[in-house]
Amino acid sequence: MEHCSARPFSFSQSGGFYMYKRKRIVIALGGNALGNTLPEQMMAVKTTAKALCDLIEDGHQVVVVHGNGPQVGMINNAMAALSREDASQPNTPLSVCVAMSQAYIGYDLQNALREELRKRGLVRTPVVTVVTQVRVDPDDPAFQNPSKPIGHFMSREEAEHAEKAYGYITKEDAGRGYRRVVASPKPVEIVEQDAINSLVDANKIVICCGGGGIPVTLQGDHLKGASAVIDKDFASSLLAKELGADMLIILTAVEKVAINFGKENEEWLSDLTVEEAQKYVDEGHFAAGSMLPKVQAAMDFASSGSGRTAMITLLEKARDGIQGKTGTLIHS
Repeated sequence: MEHCSARPFSFSQSGGFYMYKRKRIVIALGGNALGNTLPEQMMAVKTTAKALCDLIEDGHQVVVVHGNGPQVGMINNAMAALSREDASQPNTPLSVCVAMSQAYIGYDLQNALREELRKRGLVRTPVVTVVTQVRVDPDDPAFQNPSKPIGHFMSREEAEHAEKAYGYITKEDAGRGYRRVVASPKPVEIVEQDAINSLVDANKIVICCGGGGIPVTLQGDHLKGASAVIDKDFASSLLAKELGADMLIILTAVEKVAINFGKENEEWLSDLTVEEAQKYVDEGHFAAGSMLPKVQAAMDFASSGSGRTAMITLLEKARDGIQGKTGTLIHS
């Protein structure tokens, strides 16, 4: 297939050559790859597409997962505003908001990838977005302690109204007002996994599990949407394992993982075993809301099979990371 025609050798700057190995890679895009508004997103995906197409052009098989934090919040706010303005409009479930975000982010991202691929002469490289449901356990402890804030800030009165009218759980957020909080359970199963596998095996470029996936619970034969958000890095790890990927790349706002971040003894890490990473997790080096889930997801994938590696780095450094020039590599 056109986009998978990996070159067997690449030449180094010294004129020699080294063996080239094509990899199946799951890439988890951080929020900085998408912007915060519709116009920002349309611009951001162009830069994102260039970085991804570098890897595709190098012969790698790329599967893309993206976050949706600002986008799903925007959709949730818009739907809530509609229900306040029109009493006949019921409030939109969060699972539906996630589905909406998957579709419109996928629309922009797949078109940006398609355009960039054609600029590079890869005119028959298909890109497809899969609206993806991810099953979670209804007994996951996260449902007993919703902690993930979404949506707009509210006054105390507005929060009380939302709790009564919509069944929201709200919490005060650092003196800035009240926000809705939802559970963030761990992913158990990617419902469309077989379809994703078939598309990837057929050499399609697949965008899936957007925002961590649409959270659903299984009730008999029915998949019921859950008021939750799934961490996209954990969903990416599960996807990579089920795809038999060689590598999971988690793209974020820093080039490498650091311990003692922001302190005088800050240290940037290039290479970690799973055991070393766990030690740093246990010592509390990584913040729960930012780097911790990325490191944990990387550890989960790297420890799941022989030869599997994970990397955390900047979007624009992804190609350099695969070539061993930068990033934090986590392996067993």
